[in-house]
This record gives sequence, structure tokens and C-alpha cells, in this order.
Amino acid sequence: MADILQIKNVSKKYSNHVALNDISINVAEKSIFGLLGPNGAGKTSLIRIINQITGPDKGEILFKGEKLNPKHVERIGYLPEERGLYKKMSVGDQVLYLAQLKGLSKTDAKKRLSFWFEKFEMQSWWKKKIEELSKGMQQKVQFIVTVIHEPELLILDEPFSGFDPINAQLIKNEILELRKNGATVIFSTHNMGSVEELCDNICLINKAEKILDGSVKDIRKTFRTNTYKISFKGNLLGFTNALWTAGEIVEKHTEDEIHTVTLKLANTITGSQFLQAVLPTIEIHSFNELIPSMNDIFIMKVNQGNEVVGTKSNYTE
Repeated sequence: MADILQIKNVSKKYSNHVALNDISINVAEKSIFGLLGPNGAGKTSLIRIINQITGPDKGEILFKGEKLNPKHVERIGYLPEERGLYKKMSVGDQVLYLAQLKGLSKTDAKKRLSFWFEKFEMQSWWKKKIEELSKGMQQKVQFIVTVIHEPELLILDEPFSGFDPINAQLIKNEILELRKNGATVIFSTHNMGSVEELCDNICLINKAEKILDGSVKDIRKTFRTNTYKISFKGNLLGFTNALWTAGEIVEKHTEDEIHTVTLKLANTITGSQFLQAVLPTIEIHSFNELIPSMNDIFIMKVNQGNEVVGTKSNYTE
């Protein structure tokens, strides 16, 4: 699949602060891409460069093979974390005005807005002022403004902020629908559950550096620890003896004669080999590999990076 966005060796510095250091990322067309990192990592700086709010000090960005330029703005939709709606203006006047700024005629804007307002059950909001809406309601308005011109690339910064679980799921479904209809989505979030649920690929930035990227599926496999959870009925001592040197028990508990054990196998032992060894001694109810979540991987990689930076800093001092 072709790349809609190629970010090549991009660096950005503000005074004495390095915001981005030689960042290279490829974003495939019709994919959902997670731009991840702790606060202050450099994500917002990169998003602003993609939106041409600021420019890079070094490097370049290609949009569908062309060097990023002002004409590409109309093909990009941007939902910033800081909301930018006029609080004293009515919802209807505001969305109509913003839709026309994105190049739609008044007739087309009204037609598309009617579709979205009906879809999100917002028909009664048209004459309300923005300040009369809750944070979640304002977020719905801003989401519609972001997608109304049907951009090829959507950049969503913390898109689920302010939403209750029902409306968060509504937006997730819309993101998937937009991707299905041909859009590419970049979204920045601290919600790792959403990353696992939605993203095809991710890039993790920490302290201006790219420290991890790739497909969510492959990254989780890379960080496997050969750890399993097994529930069984039978003699716990016999199970432990059968385990022998194949691994170590990390945690165990028993309820209603069912033993549940978390164990880390030796790297030379596979799950199937372990099962063959213990099957004669127990009655297995469940057996699952515990693969680290994206949240676990995020914390581990960021902490590793901070330790390295701390070590370097101490050394140079």
C-alpha cells in the first residue's frame, strides 16, 4: 500500500529546546496511525508541522509523493486538542461558516451538515450557542467541522477527550467508517486501549526522539515474554513437579478446586511443549498467553528512554 505521508529526517528546535530530532515516519494510505508519547515528547510539534502551522528546521514531508505545500491544506482535516469554537456564536452559524472556509459552497455545506447533525442526533442544537453546550457536545460539533470537507488525511489530537463511553464509541465507529471509505487517520492519544482497538501502526516519540514504530500486532509480538495463565483442576504439587525446570510460577490462587497459575516459561520451552508435559497430571480449563499490552510497552519503553537520558546526563556532568 502506498504512503500518503512520508516524514523524512524532520527536526525542530525552539530556542534551546529540541522538540523533534531527526524524526522519520511513513503513514500508509487508508490506515489508522497512532502518534504516541508522553506529554512534551514532540507530538504536537510534529502535528503543527504537518498542518503547516510551523515549518521544520531540517528535513521534509511528502504528501502523496509531493513536497508538502499550502494546496494540501484543503485535503487535511485537523481536530486539535485545544478546542477553537466561538463560544458566543450559534452552532448553526458557526459550522456553516467553518464549512465554507474549507471550500464548500453554502448549499453543499448545508446538505452535508444536515446529514451529520441527523446522524449524531444534533438537530435541536442548531440555534444554541456554543457556551450552552457541554464539553462532549462541543467536541461533537468540532468533529463534524473536521470531517465536513471529506479530507483524505485526518489528524485527531485526543479525539475522545470529554466524551462519555457511549459517545466515545460513537466517534470510534465513525473513525473506522471514515477509514473504510478511504480516509487515512493519524490520531494522538494517551488511551492505549483505543490504540489497540483502532490502530494499524504506531510511532512512539519520547524526548524528541522516535523510540519505537511498526504495526501494533508485530510490536506486541516482539515484546512477548513467554508468560502464560493456566486454569486447571488437579493436584497442584503434581503440576509443580511436572513444571520442573521448564519455568517459574509468578502467581497462583485456588478457588472452588480450580487452580489458576501465572507462569513464565524458559525461553527454550514453547507453550505446546509445556502443555504436553503437564496434560497427564491435570484437567485443563483454560490456557492463554499473556502478551504485553500497548500500555505496558509504552511505559516500559518511555522509562527505558528516560533512564538512558538520565545516565547520559549524569555521565556528562
